[in-house]
Amino acid sequence: MYIATLIAADRLNAGDISAASDCLAVAGCDPGETVWLEAEKAADLAFAEDPAAARAALEGVIAGTDAIVQPAAHREKKLLVADMDSTMITVECIDELADYAGIKPQIAEVTERAMRGELDFAEALDARVALLENLEESAIDRCLAERVKHSRGAETLVKTMRARGALTILVSGGFTRFAEPVGAALGFERVIANRLEIAEARLTGTVAKPIVDSGTKQRTLLEARAERVLPVEATLAVGDGANDLSMIREAGLGVAYRAKPVVAAAAGARIDHADLTALLYAQGIARADWVD
Repeated sequence: MYIATLIAADRLNAGDISAASDCLAVAGCDPGETVWLEAEKAADLAFAEDPAAARAALEGVIAGTDAIVQPAAHREKKLLVADMDSTMITVECIDELADYAGIKPQIAEVTERAMRGELDFAEALDARVALLENLEESAIDRCLAERVKHSRGAETLVKTMRARGALTILVSGGFTRFAEPVGAALGFERVIANRLEIAEARLTGTVAKPIVDSGTKQRTLLEARAERVLPVEATLAVGDGANDLSMIREAGLGVAYRAKPVVAAAAGARIDHADLTALLYAQGIARADWVD
């Protein structure tokens, strides 16, 4: 048995559910019962056959609505591994930090190419951080206070999963000076990120090695899964950039969140419209059971 979860950014109605069920029937998926997770917001459609056909049939069929297709078994996850920049928060911290140095356009262009998978992540990070040499350390705290905003639904997602016994890990190719306060505020149990090197209250233009990259993210998921003795199906990874692809592919439910095209094309699930609470609906957790 499989479940297709429909999550609306705005409103979902009975006609939308009927249209989705018809699409599943036409695709040969043998649709069954519908269960509302929140009235006019999210619903589960059970079906019996061909999840790949179901996903193809449902994606984009209802405007402003995401569709996540997965097996009914192990829907509720016991491990969350999440990216930070442009996933759990709304910005790329290095780009915003560069703005305080007056070089945001140069760095943002490299960030975008790295997130699309066009550049080696570690080399691109070293090159961008080198451009920040001599920036005052105080710019980090200013950037954190003035620019870094949590993505909608991030705190509810993390705190609800943790309250239900899941291990929650924030693993970022960004920097500890941002990731540690963000992780604490959102409720993550563990935080892994890169460390900017600082001397005499100024950035040295270097990052401590080894760099947290795609391989680190994948290893973090695998090691945490082994630590908790979890089946792959009980794991969830979410991110937006090319350096998230390895962990997304490794997870039972790998989610591309408002992601770059290369990530959206490869991930098993996509969130393009709703906020991060969509990942609670995807686990079958009804709105009444969230921790706000």
